[in-house]
Amino acid sequence: MILFNKNSIIDLVIEMDLFQNIFITDIQKPLVVNSYKGRVYHVTDRYCYALSFCISGRITYTMAGQKYVSDPQNAILLPQGGTYSLYGDKEGAFPVINFSCQNFECNQILVLPLQNSQTYIRDFETLKSLFLHDGNRLKIFSLFYEMLDKLEKDQHPFQNHLNPAIAYLEMHISDPALSNTLLADMLGISEVYLRKLFLAQYNTTPRQYLLNLRIQKARQLLSDTMLTVTDISEKCGFSSVYHFCRTFKGRTGVTPTEYASQNRTFRI
Repeated sequence: MILFNKNSIIDLVIEMDLFQNIFITDIQKPLVVNSYKGRVYHVTDRYCYALSFCISGRITYTMAGQKYVSDPQNAILLPQGGTYSLYGDKEGAFPVINFSCQNFECNQILVLPLQNSQTYIRDFETLKSLFLHDGNRLKIFSLFYEMLDKLEKDQHPFQNHLNPAIAYLEMHISDPALSNTLLADMLGISEVYLRKLFLAQYNTTPRQYLLNLRIQKARQLLSDTMLTVTDISEKCGFSSVYHFCRTFKGRTGVTPTEYASQNRTFRI
């Protein structure tokens, strides 16, 4: 059973694909900045982006009157062209990766909460070791993209909570008895909270999410197989062929038979 903190502030979920379109053009040799307590540093028009982690200690950045805290639970993204100052609250070590990129615009400091900070520190050490030898450019870029991918996923904390429910829906899509009650009981939460999680992460209800899955599955079967409409209706968990045909046409604008005729990928 998976338990959730029901006081979670769903409105704080970052509803954006932070690094989806980013194109990395350069990654500089990673370095560790040792910051002492009371350290003050000013940066004007930063020359590139930087991703900073924290092994120990704490730094407070100030930009345009806003404060941003770097500690072991949060990574910091420093923007190219940014002007800011920092203050060392506690002595510590801060791994930094400077990089250049395209298709990414950010003009403020971002605080990126981490689900497991140690995985990033290990990745950082691996990245640093790759710079010791020539010929590792592809490995360096690949690992950095993986780090960005993990960071993006960490900004959607409710997605991980819903993963067991999503996996269950996909595995049991043919079961017409699937319900919010079943999913909520499986996750150990209320149906009201289940609905809030789906709305926060997917901007839709659990029922509509399942219906979308079933329609997607039906379209795939209609295109790639010679199964009958009745068989497809059963495999996609619809209670009757009538309900399937009515729902399918409502979602796609055509009947299942018409869709198969227009999209089937092979002919006999």
